[in-house]
Amino acid sequence: MRFVRSSRQLPPASIQRRELYGVNLYRVLEAVLLGTVALVPASIGMVEAADEPVLRATAAAYLGLSLALLAWGRRAEVDLVATAGWGMALDVVAAAMAMAAQQGLDAAIGLMLLFNITIGSLIVGPRLAFSLAVLAALAVFAEAMLAHGGDAKTLFQPTMFTACYLAGAGLAQFLRRELQRTQALAEERGSQLLDLTDLNELVIRRMRTGVLVVDGQHRIRRFNEAAWALLGAREDAPRLEDLHPDLDRQLRLWRTEPARSPQPFRAEEDGPELLPRFAATGRTDELYLVFLDDSRVYSARAEALTLATLGRLGAGIAHEIRNPLGAIVHASQLLEESPVLPPADRRLLEIILGQCRRMDGIIDSVLGLARREPAQAEPIPLPAALHRFTDDYATAHPLGADRIEVLEAPPLAVVADPRHLEQVLTVLVDNARDHGRQPGQPARIQLRASAGDGGTDRVDIEVIDHGPGIPPAVVARLFEPFFTTSEHGTGLGLYIARQLCEANQGQLRFQPVLEGGASFRIRLPGRTP
Repeated sequence: MRFVRSSRQLPPASIQRRELYGVNLYRVLEAVLLGTVALVPASIGMVEAADEPVLRATAAAYLGLSLALLAWGRRAEVDLVATAGWGMALDVVAAAMAMAAQQGLDAAIGLMLLFNITIGSLIVGPRLAFSLAVLAALAVFAEAMLAHGGDAKTLFQPTMFTACYLAGAGLAQFLRRELQRTQALAEERGSQLLDLTDLNELVIRRMRTGVLVVDGQHRIRRFNEAAWALLGAREDAPRLEDLHPDLDRQLRLWRTEPARSPQPFRAEEDGPELLPRFAATGRTDELYLVFLDDSRVYSARAEALTLATLGRLGAGIAHEIRNPLGAIVHASQLLEESPVLPPADRRLLEIILGQCRRMDGIIDSVLGLARREPAQAEPIPLPAALHRFTDDYATAHPLGADRIEVLEAPPLAVVADPRHLEQVLTVLVDNARDHGRQPGQPARIQLRASAGDGGTDRVDIEVIDHGPGIPPAVVARLFEPFFTTSEHGTGLGLYIARQLCEANQGQLRFQPVLEGGASFRIRLPGRTP
């Protein structure tokens, strides 16, 4: 039950075959009438004089050949135009023999021949049509000359028949051309309609919105691929209640209360939430359209809009923070110049200035991300940069019992923006300290640099913790914006970290640790140190 074309244009050959069948059937009727006349004795007065053996032989031959043409015209491989031409020639010969074999029915036979010439000319071409019309006229004139001589009164009727035969053939050819033109136009419009139907079918099939068509008894008429994917539709599910009872119930409620808002539902327990919509349609049959939308699409759109708004807001806030931050840096520099400053206070000033510089770098990163500015990439030697990061992190974030160590690694170098890399590492280490520790134990975090699968062209930096690990349900949403398992988190840390990695032509991925814990792997372009 898919969206398919419901009708096709009838080919021209089928139309001509149907017309030929009608002409041949009418010819059989004429032969039966002629046979009836031939069997009636002349004494009754239907004919003035008749050569009964010739008339009966003509009627019998005409009937037999008419039946043969009727059967022959039903064959698929027959030439329709040639068959129609032979039939018209048979009509002319039979009419001439019948008029010669009797007196009194010449006008009736001439009128019957007029109909055959006119209708047959709708099938054959103009040359054959006019040739047979002239042949019929000659036959009528010959019979009149043989029966009545050259009297002008007797030639009036053949002359009128001749004019009618030629006019009938001409009118039939005009109608034939108009019918062909109409048929060509109908075929063109039909082809355009089929193309439009195919286009509509393709659009409906490729729609991300599921579409079902059900009738008044809730029998499923059509459904597209999206509905099949969202509901797990089966070809053997004839009714909507067999496919999904809850959706069937909501449609029945909507039919009684059109103002009622349909409720979201799930086709499967672990499937997406679906938002149904209903519409009534159909002119001859009572039909209903059921539209199914995946709520994740709307969530993604709302999320993108929220992120865009948040990006503009964050850029504005970052710009405003820069002014007081500059004042703090300036005041700290003035205090640093004081000759009476104790060593402990001088150390505090160094921390303040270092964190101000770090904050300024974060502001630059946020502004660059909001403006989609390219990263200022440069070679960064490893593992020296990781040692420097751990020292700076320990200075800015008192570790207490927590421990961060850099594992030994061969000399490597990555190409990235140093500020972006520092921000990403800070996010990952913060997450490891918050979530990567066993209950009641200090966090143990390791940083490790290694060559990627492709050699030094790619370098991996791993942040490994030895905590309880991350549940699979959480792993699937780790990098979604605004998703967090912490009451005080914003859910933007890992999202921004991945964005920063992608801005540096890199990747950020999660992988579990077999011995327990979690590992976040940063893969960046590498360079031979």
